[in-house]
Amino acid sequence: MTLIETEKTLDLAWQLCRKLKSDFPDLNTDGFEEKVDGLLQVKKDISEEQLFHQIILTAVERISAEEPQWTYAAACLYLEKLYHSSSQSRRLDPANPYRDFFNLIQELVEKKLYNPRLLEAYTRDEIQQLESLLNPSKDKLFTYIGIVTLAERYLTKSHDGNVYELPQERFMIIAMTLMMDEDKAHRLSLIKEAYWALSNLYMTVATPTLANAGKSYGQLSSCFIDTVEDDLRGIFDSNTDVSTLSKNGGGLGIYLGKVRSRGSDIKGFKGVGSGVIPWMKQLNNTAVSVDQLGQRQGAIAVYLDVWHKDIHSFLDVRLNNGDERQRTHDLFTGVCLPDLFMEAVEERDDWHLFDPHEVRKVMGYSLEDYYDENIGEGSFRKKYQECVNHPELSKKTVPAIDIFKRIMISQLETGTPFMFYRDTVNRQNANAHKGMIYCSNLCTEIAQNMSPTVLEQEKIEDGKIITYKHPGDYVVCNLASLSLARAVQHNVLSRTIKIAVRLLDNVIELNDIPVLQAQLTNQRYRGIGLGTFGWHHLLALKGLRWESDEAAEYCDELYEEIAFHTISASTDLAKEKGAYPYFNGSDWDNGNYFGNKGYEGPEWEALRQAVTTSGMRNGYLMAVAPNSSTSLIAGSTASIDPLFRHLYSEEKKDYKIPVTAPDLSADTKWYYKTAYHIDQHWSIKQNSRRQRHIDQGISFNLYVRNDIKAKELLLLHLDAWKSGLKTTYYVRSTSDSVIDECESCHS
Repeated sequence: MTLIETEKTLDLAWQLCRKLKSDFPDLNTDGFEEKVDGLLQVKKDISEEQLFHQIILTAVERISAEEPQWTYAAACLYLEKLYHSSSQSRRLDPANPYRDFFNLIQELVEKKLYNPRLLEAYTRDEIQQLESLLNPSKDKLFTYIGIVTLAERYLTKSHDGNVYELPQERFMIIAMTLMMDEDKAHRLSLIKEAYWALSNLYMTVATPTLANAGKSYGQLSSCFIDTVEDDLRGIFDSNTDVSTLSKNGGGLGIYLGKVRSRGSDIKGFKGVGSGVIPWMKQLNNTAVSVDQLGQRQGAIAVYLDVWHKDIHSFLDVRLNNGDERQRTHDLFTGVCLPDLFMEAVEERDDWHLFDPHEVRKVMGYSLEDYYDENIGEGSFRKKYQECVNHPELSKKTVPAIDIFKRIMISQLETGTPFMFYRDTVNRQNANAHKGMIYCSNLCTEIAQNMSPTVLEQEKIEDGKIITYKHPGDYVVCNLASLSLARAVQHNVLSRTIKIAVRLLDNVIELNDIPVLQAQLTNQRYRGIGLGTFGWHHLLALKGLRWESDEAAEYCDELYEEIAFHTISASTDLAKEKGAYPYFNGSDWDNGNYFGNKGYEGPEWEALRQAVTTSGMRNGYLMAVAPNSSTSLIAGSTASIDPLFRHLYSEEKKDYKIPVTAPDLSADTKWYYKTAYHIDQHWSIKQNSRRQRHIDQGISFNLYVRNDIKAKELLLLHLDAWKSGLKTTYYVRSTSDSVIDECESCHS
């Protein structure tokens, strides 16, 4: 380095120190400048990039439970580095990095990083108007882990890794992309509103939308759910669809309950069926070999009914012992549980296992197509009993509690299987007039109608092979989440929900899903999943203990308010743009949805009348996803989970990032009781109140000690089922140092 370059670097170092003191006058910076000075004395020829890295690390080292504000100081320094990097790429002055927004879009379109539609949809004048809305001061809302996560994973970089896009520009590009097809008369005002919600961190969009909106590649939806038919072509076609969606960044839930069991007959030849495990091996290979945009391997959860003859081998597929030929370590598992099974577990009764193919052949119906419409009675238990009593139908009889023990052993070792309470889910399905729900998705928060795609005909016409398929309901999840701590505390919940629902509805129009039956399903139901994060953060700010009736009551009140505003926003959109195609005959249409939820009072009655008159834009509305990555970006606690630790570290390649509880202070720390010290029955009680208002599901984890007694874990599951939970996600045991997370659903 030349003397001039060295002086410039020294100059920059003291500029950063002065900025830190100016921006954070209450921060205890004693010793910080001395450490920076000592660093410069040792490394005389330090480069600008090395300088930033070392000064940032010096700030990061001071983040602690006693001095949590250092996370914002470190974020401020990291932003300066980001501004310098972006300005170098764009040939701008780092003192004013948010400039020439139009030129940025133009250059990234030319580099094939942005979608050309941005320049086709918006004029230069409109883009310049939107540039004037960019508010660099909003960058100061980020914590250190938040800005690092956003920059490393979501901001647009060139193919050789140079940073171009800045945080506020990412938010604006998302708003511009999702509002692209709105009426031009009010489009800019809608973009302004969407940018307001995103830049203030009142809401976040799901990982695929955050990463891919405005880009020339990737799709915007988070998760998909497929139902596999019991035939060879259906199984392999499903695998092709899985690989296609996985390649584009989607996570998947796969229902295999219709596939015949091991030892079933094929074309009358008895005992030759191989069961579901070999097909799961195929899916496991797909998950590993078809990665998601080169970032991580595919993420797939497979679900099976608890009455399926392969259930025992299914429950063992993720264990670390036994026959490796029967293991699928890269798949997640979920088990579908009817009320009747849970009753048998509680009463220590026997349970009977069947081959779904044999049931169809002998009984003339599919057992999985039924559920109990009412608690304690219904069609599933009648059909199940018919199967039990039929003399020509083979069955395997085992104690129900033995199956449940296998479930719990797997959960304590691997975190899975997830639990799907199929009767509860289907009783609350607002679109039961059009189908049923067999399972959930990769993160257990989606509950929408499902059905297999069936090959009807394949023939040659004019030298071409023409394939005709009857498209099934291939579920698509379009997700976003509200930041409860910020939106509630700033009293902007209604305003944020209104713009969030519109953004999500527009994702449906913009998405070009490469699996066509998913595209059709997306259009028919127009399903969205508006969720939340920051629940524990909000409780701490309000001074409410997690293990209290007050917290449970507040949960009930808050989520009823969220439900009211979300339904209102969707019916307002229906007035403007029309109802979803399957609205007629739904529980929205006949008003039963409101009665089933117990919604009363003049406001609810007025809303019910508005819905039955004007329709709903979206057949499915609310779902609470895990959203751990996006909640980190927004500086809050994940989903509806309790805080894991007051202070923990996120691992990076060459260093660790300390992360503290949000807004940690002498006042809030008493309300941040950590996950493994909380009585999980209180969490179930809260979630029962929450689930009443969520039309789909909730990613709900159970946090248990690794030495938990089997009886205690069983009681937790029975409590979850009796409390009306639709699903439970991971059983997170203290023996598990790392459990894989569903990144697609981070919203």
